[in-house]
Amino acid sequence: MIKFLDLHKINESYKADFEKSFTSFLDSGHYILGSQVSTFESNFATFCNAKHCIGVANGLDALTLIFRAYIQLGKLKKGDAVLVPANTYIASILSIINAGLKPVFIEPDPETYNLSPSLITTAISSEVKAVLVVHLYGQLAAMEEIQKTANVHNLLVIEDAAQAHGAIDAKGQKAGRLSNAAAFSFYPSKNLGALGDAGAITTNDPQLAHLLKELRNYGSPKKYVNSVIGFNSRLDELQAAFLNLKLPNLDEDNEKRRSVAKRYLKGIRNTKIKLPFYSGTKNHVFHLFVVLVEDRNHFMNYLKDNAIESMIHYPIPPHQQVALKSYGYLDFPLTEKIHQQIVSIPMSPVLTDEEINTVIRTINAY
Repeated sequence: MIKFLDLHKINESYKADFEKSFTSFLDSGHYILGSQVSTFESNFATFCNAKHCIGVANGLDALTLIFRAYIQLGKLKKGDAVLVPANTYIASILSIINAGLKPVFIEPDPETYNLSPSLITTAISSEVKAVLVVHLYGQLAAMEEIQKTANVHNLLVIEDAAQAHGAIDAKGQKAGRLSNAAAFSFYPSKNLGALGDAGAITTNDPQLAHLLKELRNYGSPKKYVNSVIGFNSRLDELQAAFLNLKLPNLDEDNEKRRSVAKRYLKGIRNTKIKLPFYSGTKNHVFHLFVVLVEDRNHFMNYLKDNAIESMIHYPIPPHQQVALKSYGYLDFPLTEKIHQQIVSIPMSPVLTDEEINTVIRTINAY
């Protein structure tokens, strides 16, 4: 069986170092917000070329805390509207709602499935105060154009970079450095994955960073002193230790993913399969390699019969989820088509040449 993502194989090479790191962590006696968290925050800020990194418990908290911090700072207020792609994972929407803000869904660009700068312009109203940009599947959105539009209308821009660790734009800037603030998830399946839940926020705004450090820790600037109503959302010390070991290899792993993607794009020749758009640059880190197929169930069963795992990211668009039934009246034809036809095929830095060739050969025979 060719696994969709072999996490055991990805983490196997770190096993000895993980064990040493765990022993060091255990012996330290300092298990919350210790040296490993501060080291990772410094390392990841440097990696993203951002001035500040704040480690938090997970990617959803990272997004929610950004919005809550902007409300605390008076740059947003409860009830303000936030533009967001309709075809994102529900966590993007939940972060807006959980912060007391209002999501305004926008259809994606039909080529990249990311936010379309032109559609952002048509969706702006007096209620809209921010744009949540999702770098879907690991491909950067058109940030320069989006930022220009946001500047004209005085909108905050926040990146949901949960799938885009290390993606680089044409000017050499990475995800996490392209907006007012960015949220990352280090869920185990991410390009930079922990061995449990973990997340972080990057920003160049010192005031925002200072407040976020308080908000993640009960609103406390120092022990038993609480200046704001906060949360308990701290990056785990042990997960930070594991991330510190894996971060130095992230750029190399991303390059391996691009190499797999280029093989797929060159080798897959089947008119029943719509391949993803890729400019050939480093703006895509291929967290996922997604194709569109009209008869998805038939295709996925065919792959399964040929010992190839596949997944769906994601089967139900947010506005059609029961949890968001108040938005069920909305109609987004492109988003709904994407969610009905999308299939993710195996993608990871540890796929072998033989596995890649088998995937290509099998899809071409479909």
